Amino acid sequence: MPNATVLSTALTSSRRRLFKLIFLLGILTAFAPLSTDMYLAAFPAMAADLGTDVSRVQQSLAVFFLGLALGQLAYGPLSDRFGRKKPLMAGLLVYTLASALLAMTRDIHYFLLLRFIQAVGGCSGMIISRAVIQDCFDLKGSARVLTLMLAVQSLGPVVAPIIGAYLLSRAHWSVVFWLLTLLGIGCLTASKLVLPETLLPEKRIKQTPKAVLAVFGQLFSKRAFLFPTLAGAIGGSAIFSFISASPFVLMTLYKLDETQYGWTFAIISLGTSLFAQLNLVFLKKMPARRALGLGASLLTIMNLITLVVLAASGGLPDFKVFLPLLFLSLACIPLIFANSTALAMSNSGRFAGSASSLVGVSQFIFAGLVSFLVGIFHNGTIWPMIVAMAGCGLICLLILTIEKILLSYQ
Repeated sequence: MPNATVLSTALTSSRRRLFKLIFLLGILTAFAPLSTDMYLAAFPAMAADLGTDVSRVQQSLAVFFLGLALGQLAYGPLSDRFGRKKPLMAGLLVYTLASALLAMTRDIHYFLLLRFIQAVGGCSGMIISRAVIQDCFDLKGSARVLTLMLAVQSLGPVVAPIIGAYLLSRAHWSVVFWLLTLLGIGCLTASKLVLPETLLPEKRIKQTPKAVLAVFGQLFSKRAFLFPTLAGAIGGSAIFSFISASPFVLMTLYKLDETQYGWTFAIISLGTSLFAQLNLVFLKKMPARRALGLGASLLTIMNLITLVVLAASGGLPDFKVFLPLLFLSLACIPLIFANSTALAMSNSGRFAGSASSLVGVSQFIFAGLVSFLVGIFHNGTIWPMIVAMAGCGLICLLILTIEKILLSYQ
């Protein structure tokens, strides 16, 4: 088995091979949007079928995010001990089986349990993809590959609502979960054929649960890991403010129907994916840390402008004015995610899997917190969503500023 340097050279020497790897890793990290955005418009029909109300069905989102967060704690240490491929294949198998059972269940309690299990299986790809990149590339290479991977990952929020709207207008909501079952089978097959094992047996680490916790503590004690992890998790949570509030803002306040909502969501996501490629340009001219600060600054500025527009318009600006502002705000987020992840992972040492777990858990803890706060402060206006997005940008900037001050005193 080749070492990481030889493997990296082998991957980059063939554009086709590298493209296949990046595309696969991008799909593996897109399980979350693909598993959520496709079924949002089906909540009323699902409530009727499952014998409950819409608010109970909405809990499946919270349960799914909880599964993503907790599952990621396990896959990192497992991948450090057993290699990257075996835990990934096991997780994909769990995801596939849970998706098939979700398509068949008609009980809300089983549905919620299976959504948790589905998330625990699906998050394997999110964790192990980052560890694979860390195994094979240096800091700048990792930031570039993560940017390209984000472009593929961003296709999830683009195509998921469109596919969901199409399927739900013609078939039963269970078809969405049968489609996710096929996705799991496809990723299992592709991972078997395309993904190499990137962690050498002699570099694998056998850890007790106590030792795993010690590694987590060791990583969080490293300022070079902690600050980019927190900055990325909090700054990137701005997009979850949009995801949680967008059905109300776009469908209730702006009166979009399910199809219009799906296409609007898709257009915003496509723009975000395209804008993500600007990071490749920035990385040629500046280090990843500076590109991260640029993304946080732009996110904050765009949302402060949006707040001024909201105040000037009485709280509901013309849709033709609001949509471009929202578009530009969300377009900044890939700069935050890609560069903060690359910086954190570059300081993970030999614990890349555990570090990937902490990065992922941090992201979804703050994503859940921001979504919760947007719901708590819901007042029938756009304000909670935009205030949360602006707050995420400001706190991200504050963290980066504190880190810069501390570095200056070294």
